[in-house]
Amino acid sequence: MPQKRVKMRDTRNSLRCLNRPMRLGVAVFFCIVGLSFRSVLIGSAGVEIPEGGLSGETAQPSAGLGAEDPGRQREESNVAEVASELICQGNFEAAKQLIEEQSRTGGGAGEQVSGLTEILKGYEEIRQRRQSERESVYEERLEKLAKLESGERDGNDVNDVNEQDMVSAVLSAVSRAWGFADTEQKRELLSKGFVQEAMDKAKAEAAGHESRGEWLEAYLVCWSWLAAVEPNNKEYTEHADELAEKAEIAGAFQDSPCETARERFENVKKRMFIRGIDALNFNYVSKIDYLEMALKGLRRCRSLVEVVRRGASLSSDDPNTEIAGKSFEEFSALDDAELLSLSSGLSAILTELEGSKALSGQAGLSKERFIFVFEQVLELNSRTASLPEQIVVAQFSVGSLSALDDYTVMVWPRQVKDFEKLMTNEFTGIGIEINKQKGRLTVASLLPDTPAYNSGLDAEDVIEKVDGKATKDMSLSCAVKHITGPAGTKVTLTIRRPGEEKTEDITITRARIVVRTIRGWQRREEGKWLYMIDAKMRIGYVRITDFSEKTASDLEKVLKNLEAAGMRGLILDLRFNTGGYLESAIEVADKFLSEGLVVMTRPRFGMPTYAVASKKGTHPNYPIVVLINGGSASASEIVAGALGDVSHRRAILVGERTYGKGLVQGITHYPGDGAQLKYTMANYYLPSGQKVKSRDEAKKEGGKDWGVGPMVEVKLRGDEVRKMLDVQRDNAVLVKAGHNNDAGSLKKHSVEDTIEADSQLSIGILVLKSKLIAEEAREQKRKAA
Repeated sequence: MPQKRVKMRDTRNSLRCLNRPMRLGVAVFFCIVGLSFRSVLIGSAGVEIPEGGLSGETAQPSAGLGAEDPGRQREESNVAEVASELICQGNFEAAKQLIEEQSRTGGGAGEQVSGLTEILKGYEEIRQRRQSERESVYEERLEKLAKLESGERDGNDVNDVNEQDMVSAVLSAVSRAWGFADTEQKRELLSKGFVQEAMDKAKAEAAGHESRGEWLEAYLVCWSWLAAVEPNNKEYTEHADELAEKAEIAGAFQDSPCETARERFENVKKRMFIRGIDALNFNYVSKIDYLEMALKGLRRCRSLVEVVRRGASLSSDDPNTEIAGKSFEEFSALDDAELLSLSSGLSAILTELEGSKALSGQAGLSKERFIFVFEQVLELNSRTASLPEQIVVAQFSVGSLSALDDYTVMVWPRQVKDFEKLMTNEFTGIGIEINKQKGRLTVASLLPDTPAYNSGLDAEDVIEKVDGKATKDMSLSCAVKHITGPAGTKVTLTIRRPGEEKTEDITITRARIVVRTIRGWQRREEGKWLYMIDAKMRIGYVRITDFSEKTASDLEKVLKNLEAAGMRGLILDLRFNTGGYLESAIEVADKFLSEGLVVMTRPRFGMPTYAVASKKGTHPNYPIVVLINGGSASASEIVAGALGDVSHRRAILVGERTYGKGLVQGITHYPGDGAQLKYTMANYYLPSGQKVKSRDEAKKEGGKDWGVGPMVEVKLRGDEVRKMLDVQRDNAVLVKAGHNNDAGSLKKHSVEDTIEADSQLSIGILVLKSKLIAEEAREQKRKAA
């Protein structure tokens, strides 16, 4: 079975997605102190202190010891080393206590200890500011809730407010307050009578939408809010997921400006799916639970029937519209009794299989039996409702493969072209990033040396039409399809400048665009990035947005320039990096490791694969802090895991636990006829042998140890994430020469404002500075010896 190179990325679809720009022609989007004395523990950090004092000797009176005294220097150096170690483990309080104890026992505050004291002071200021902001925002949210309880809403008379809107406003206010509340405050929020009343009214409103087949509306007006407010309520989360699934199915029947429902199901064939299952049987990472696959496939098909029965999604202004080869009129005329017969038949098969599972207690379905069930579903459909077979095949496929993991999917022939664009960072387009601002398609940024940059197009321009087609109802992905195209062809954008009445047509010739995945903290007017974020301490900052074929080579150039400028420490930002090529991740990690294992991948069958670091090309051993969060996935987890692993201790990980993918994907053409299968082929392991658990695996075990955890945990609230991303976006925008900044909201932020807006970055810099101080202390101790 021919395969493409391994790619690691989360490509799942979701109703709820980050509002981040899409790139056109760019993207569719221990430090253990080595002392050999008997030790005691300080606090819970596990840092060892030699018996008899920090200098390794019996403590002596400090009187008469001058600043140049070697014993004093050794003592101060040891304090600095140990305090730095505590900071590197996130134990700022223990580091503070250690330094205060040193001061109380008569030890002087040397240069290094004074530096660490300033770092601890900076950390405390950040902590207090964040706490104050949390309390302030929570109080604002409570005030909003109180106004709603009293019948007010944004100063309007309650009688002018639709009751449904009031219910949504209450649930929205509770949800917004939730992220700022502690455990007790959350209980108080839910105990309010008018909140419970709003939740009951929302459920009733949602029930009405469901009875009419308005799945997305039911999800949005009620169950998405309830699941957000009470994420541990299984009833809420499961029903929200069910509605989201039905809304997704219904969406498959809707024409869009880029694709009709008929086109969406083109060339979907039964044999493709069966061959895909054959490929999985030999290549999937673990033993396949075919019974669970069958159950989920059947449930998805039953939801399909319910969506068709309700019929709200089957609406068209054109009676000749086709849905998977069947006209709208034919679809609308489907016999309800036959649809009910199909649903009953699916339920009967489900009941039989669920009974089998209950009796055996194990997944007891063979591959052959699973395929039999699949064919049984198709045969049942042909005898009853006669839904187009390609629709049933597609939906059974989505449901059954979801039982394996979130990343194993069929890529049908029509999807292959877009899928391959997503899997690479090379496109033919014009070179802009777009987003939706107030419902309008807007240029977020230009890319240097691209057709767009040289065309007169500018950041903040609103794209009202693409080749004459209005963009008002276009999704971002649909706009991407219209604006991108073969190199050498032209596209005309009708744009409106901020503050101007007239529109302007700009025609641009498409060209090959290569995305650069290495970014600094700010992009200057000429398109170049600034990478030195602390000029005084000479701390560099590099953000990797993705792991493409050119990431390692681009990173190499940046590192050499930073090192030539005297860089002493590096912040490597992997937040919101969803992955990329495995080889690229290994090459990046190898730049900082001179020997040893980088990562091991282990398939179900066959031998494990080992990636080992090479001494050649290894960069100097300066301190590194890697920033991670829940958006760091796949290849990002490999780099962070390798550099932070106990066997290397090359970097300190700061931020939040990573996404928890823990899986390696491969792609095969074996399904044939132009279709592909993306499947999970291996688990991966850190250099110390620790398996990187997937989120699903950890949850099934009742744990939360998925992915890679930080050494210094800094969790950001939702408002903090938005603030950080807003500043990051502003600093990344590239505009044309002569851009009128007064007409829009674009601005560049100073390095001080950039750091203050990002608590993970600011604390990461403090941790890095403490490492630099520890290095100075070790050097001073060496000289004193």
